[in-house]
Amino acid sequence: MKHLSTLPCMRRLCPNIDKEDGLETVLEVPIPEEMFTGMGSNVALRWQNMLTWMKAQTADKLASPIIAARFNELRFLLYLVGSPLIPLQVQLGHSIHRPVRDCSIEASTAKYIVQQYIAATGGQPALNAVQSMCVTGQVKISASEFHQTDDNIEVKKSTEEIGGFVLWQNNPDLWCIELIISGCKACCGSNGKISWRHSSNQQTPVSTGPPRPLRRFLQGLDPRATANLFLDAMCIGEKIINDEDCFILKLETSPAIREAQSGPDYEIIHHTIWGYFSQRSGLLIQFEDSRLLRMRTKTDDDVFWETSTESVMEDYKYVDGVNIAHSGKTRVSVFRYGEQSANHKREMEETWKIEDVDFNVWGLSAESFLPPSDVMKKQES
Repeated sequence: MKHLSTLPCMRRLCPNIDKEDGLETVLEVPIPEEMFTGMGSNVALRWQNMLTWMKAQTADKLASPIIAARFNELRFLLYLVGSPLIPLQVQLGHSIHRPVRDCSIEASTAKYIVQQYIAATGGQPALNAVQSMCVTGQVKISASEFHQTDDNIEVKKSTEEIGGFVLWQNNPDLWCIELIISGCKACCGSNGKISWRHSSNQQTPVSTGPPRPLRRFLQGLDPRATANLFLDAMCIGEKIINDEDCFILKLETSPAIREAQSGPDYEIIHHTIWGYFSQRSGLLIQFEDSRLLRMRTKTDDDVFWETSTESVMEDYKYVDGVNIAHSGKTRVSVFRYGEQSANHKREMEETWKIEDVDFNVWGLSAESFLPPSDVMKKQES
């Protein structure tokens, strides 16, 4: 892929700045070399700038409007592009087969396509052998400004943010991701009872909700969860994606799920998912979803947010018998409108690359996915 050739290798160790012969420290989240080299003219200065930027994420430093605006922008990109969630609970069982009796031809065709996908990603025995995973990768995120227009917007490469992530999973409801871009860190996870997210900005409260899967799993990382997700889909036709003839599977989120995933200040009006499966290879080539959210305001002037996300997966490689997508590109379009709000549109792009995938990680348990302490205290009270 030409657009991934610029993604550099990952830096995993931090040198001992105080003692030249001291032991290096393993970084919690590997960072791309390009992100590191952009922070100074020499190694010592780069690490010092990195530490200074991370330490700036305190209450007194965030009083600065410039720093606060910068973190709000980075947090927006981290949540909406780097670690979005899907408002569904993927039911994970060892049997992915479903009877096709009493099904419409669209539903039975979708089940057949899913079976071909299972075979293309390694087969059911290989998928069932995966009990947990650890994934490291890197991302580049570009974004436009908000524009008062309905026209297409070209994403400005000058706003490119670079970062890396570490993702842990025990099953679709037990997962955690740590993601850093340009010195700002976000942590998101699910312990099977709630999902939560927070950024390194200490003034930002931890947000929680029902358990739901991370969208990144469905971008070629977790074939078993993807197969379970599309078992209830409908085959609605065919389309050519990157010169590949693909079947289109469509899945609508039910009203009951939308209501359960909604909160006191927002309501999910609809959430639709599409999967484009290659007729030649059986693999998932493109994954799309569209969501309409109504935000309630104190003045009863509701604001609507419509988000459309499209991910193209490439570079499938086998890891322990499971065929995993190792790179791709995601494009996000956000449209905000309402009776008392002017129409605003924004476009974002994420180029991502998977560095390492390890299955069946030793020592992972439910305790490895506990939410932050203040969330735990609320659950106990």
